[in-house]
Amino acid sequence: QVQLVESGGGSVQTGGSLTLSCAASGYTASSGCMGWFRQTPGRERELVARIWSGGTTLYAASVKGRFIISRDNAKNTMFLQMNSLKLEDTAMYYCAAGPDWTCTSKDFPDWGQGTQVTVSS
Repeated sequence: QVQLVESGGGSVQTGGSLTLSCAASGYTASSGCMGWFRQTPGRERELVARIWSGGTTLYAASVKGRFIISRDNAKNTMFLQMNSLKLEDTAMYYCAAGPDWTCTSKDFPDWGQGTQVTVSS
């Protein structure tokens, strides 16, 4: 059974940084696609970053140049380094995992419970 556990969320001021972690069990992080989504009430869920098994990464335009997705295969953990945070980055952040093709389909079978990120001025 796949379990994904996010951590690292919190409150930060605009311009600050946070790094989220997603620890995987029952799933080998390097074997497929992993991604970070975010959602705020009343808004559509957004896939902000994804990483394929081979290491290729892709970012949403809203975070490109500010966020970095990475993976530590030895720790079976994925990270999202978030820099230059803006008010609009406030959201619940979820990690997701699945086969490589889910990086394209965005239809991930496995999800974490989420971690809240709040950016204030």
